[in-house]
Amino acid sequence: MATVSGDFELTMDELRVVARYVAESAQDVLPAFEEAVPGDPRPRTALDAAWEFANGAKRTNLQRTASLDAHRAAKEAGTEVARLAARSAGDAASAAYLHPLSRATQVGHILRAAASAARIGELNANGDPAVGIMLVEQARRRATPELISVLSRYPLAPTARNRVAQLMSTLDAALRASI
Repeated sequence: MATVSGDFELTMDELRVVARYVAESAQDVLPAFEEAVPGDPRPRTALDAAWEFANGAKRTNLQRTASLDAHRAAKEAGTEVARLAARSAGDAASAAYLHPLSRATQVGHILRAAASAARIGELNANGDPAVGIMLVEQARRRATPELISVLSRYPLAPTARNRVAQLMSTLDAALRASI
């Protein structure tokens, strides 16, 4: 079984678990981008690349390129919802290349799409934070033991003031508490 080494090891199967989790989050919110920016295929292409890897294909330059393109689409998006949805799709594709480095920033590659989906839920509910917390709880329940095992190799999510980072920290704490 192929592994990636750094501060610890990650197997390709573990990377697929992460990619699947992130892709599930992005899948839920991609329609928000496609509604806001019809005709821009970049986030959909990134999500498709993530699913290919999650479903057993080798990781290739496709995931890297599609991720970068989706992140560019996010920067060009006209609304926060569309930006977060496109970024989530980019995160899904880049999950194939999660680095086994003991840095808090790497946690974002695992949990940011779920936190972004929770923020999109809040925004669609007129900013209701209860919706975000409910969606974080759903993301917690969707996490597999394998995903939590990978997450536990990393430091805690970085703290920040923006709402997505707050939701990510909440999700991170909830997942680690379930170990």
